Amino acid sequence: MPRAMLEYTKEILKKVSFDTQLFCRELKKATERLLPYELDELRDFIIRLTQVNPSLKQCMIYLD
Repeated sequence: MPRAMLEYTKEILKKVSFDTQLFCRELKKATERLLPYELDELRDFIIRLTQVNPSLKQCMIYLD
């Protein structure tokens, strides 16, 4: 089940990546729901996503 939550979170983040504020809000919620090893995988996913949309880098503060 946790794996499904990680995949669901990635889909949501992809869909809201057009809006930095919304992306940050969803990322913050994800950090409260996911397990530590899932957060590591999510961090890698977001790093790849920020290469396409650099404005999302400011949201990385929620993963530190």
